[in-house]
Amino acid sequence: MATAHRKHLVKDFNHFITCYVCKGYLIKPTTVTECLHTFCKSCIVQHFEESNECPKCGIQVHETNPLEMLRLDNTLEEIIFKLVPGLRESEQQQEMEFWKRNKSRENGEDGCPRAKRARLDEDEEEDDGTDKDYHRSDPQIAICLDCLRNNAQVGENTVKGLMKKFIRCSTRVTVGTIKKFLSLKLKLPSSYELDVLCNGEIMGKDHTMEFIYMTRWRLHGENAYPMVLEYRPRIDFG
Repeated sequence: MATAHRKHLVKDFNHFITCYVCKGYLIKPTTVTECLHTFCKSCIVQHFEESNECPKCGIQVHETNPLEMLRLDNTLEEIIFKLVPGLRESEQQQEMEFWKRNKSRENGEDGCPRAKRARLDEDEEEDDGTDKDYHRSDPQIAICLDCLRNNAQVGENTVKGLMKKFIRCSTRVTVGTIKKFLSLKLKLPSSYELDVLCNGEIMGKDHTMEFIYMTRWRLHGENAYPMVLEYRPRIDFG
């Protein structure tokens, strides 16, 4: 005798795939590692600008920087996109429109001389000799990579400024990739460590350019473009 299969509706899963803050479907679901509650990334980042407590359970996430306790849940994101028809396409379109409004025009109106700009994906393509997409279909962001110099800094003679310090890359590029790019361009030894900073704060290697822009840079206003990241030899505070 055949077993009857119950047909589930999307609303049957709403409790698991909606955000406690905005009550909509989770977009870029982000989990608070202290309590494992998950919210839309934009919702929880905005909440942590005013409070360091989880909006759902009230636990103190971090005394000074709760943003460090957030982790993207890419698996849950894929599940939600499969459950909700058209959601992925809708969010991608909105994201593209957002970055078009906030990024510079292609004609060099961002203050970066066109002749001195570099594209991170093009440089990678030249280095490995392959022809890959490198997220060219992603929203792009312009970045200025400045060398941070301190008078007593060890390694200052090794870490120099880039000839082409303006780059364009996918908003999904991480700080770890930026460090690899800098090491390659500056011809640093593989064991050499760099710090990458935004507004004087050291950025984690898994932070994406979008995350840094939304949480560290956007407060400068729409005219503060391109986003400036500074780099220096790694400082061992131990």
